[in-house]
Amino acid sequence: MPELLRTLILAVSLILASAQAMGEEILVAVASNFRDTMTAIAESFEKNTGHKVTLIFGSTGKHFAQIVNGAPFDIFFAADIRRPRQLEAEGMALPGSRFTYAVGKLVLWSPATGYVDPCGNILERGHFRYLAIANPRLAPYGRAAQEILQARGLWEGLKGRLVRGENIAQTFQFVKSGNAELGLVAYSQVKHPDHAAEGSFWEVPQALYTPIEQQAVLLKDTPVARAYLSFMRSDRALRIIHDYGYGTPR
Repeated sequence: MPELLRTLILAVSLILASAQAMGEEILVAVASNFRDTMTAIAESFEKNTGHKVTLIFGSTGKHFAQIVNGAPFDIFFAADIRRPRQLEAEGMALPGSRFTYAVGKLVLWSPATGYVDPCGNILERGHFRYLAIANPRLAPYGRAAQEILQARGLWEGLKGRLVRGENIAQTFQFVKSGNAELGLVAYSQVKHPDHAAEGSFWEVPQALYTPIEQQAVLLKDTPVARAYLSFMRSDRALRIIHDYGYGTPR
């Protein structure tokens, strides 16, 4: 084979191999509260690397059940610590890959201006028909909402007026659509940098509920999945996380 042809074939092979490597795709399970934030992070990662990130959003509880039953996710971004820790303990995640990527915050929010007072006393006054929260059995934000109501001595009294969303995204929609006058939702849903929610809100003191540490864990040990986890710790990703209303590990 002539040397020129051999060189050409080698060059083409290297280009094809590089294109294939740059075009790899990962499937990522993401807690619903982190939808907009993760979408922005994934777009930045794709732009910088050429890899494709397919995001599947849902409640942490449902994602956990899907993973246990064989769902082919590469990475799991949960809204709590418990499920990633359990996957790691049961050998379903790469040991040592688990880390906190964001710290969630809760607010009491209504689309109506002036409806929610600066201290959340509307909860005691009861001038509402329904209060939306995420389901405490499925969603970490729901468990935090229950803790808040219990801390203020309102849990038992308000049980009959609670509208429970499957996840925090559905909870937000219950309030936005008017099915509930107000709800305990994620601060990130209200603070969105491109279109902040209208209305009034009370940022709940974090002393009233267990910090919502959101952890990620690697399910498949691939170069692209590892690269994505590294990108989540980059200054660019951390800025996005802060801009969308989350805290980050200190």
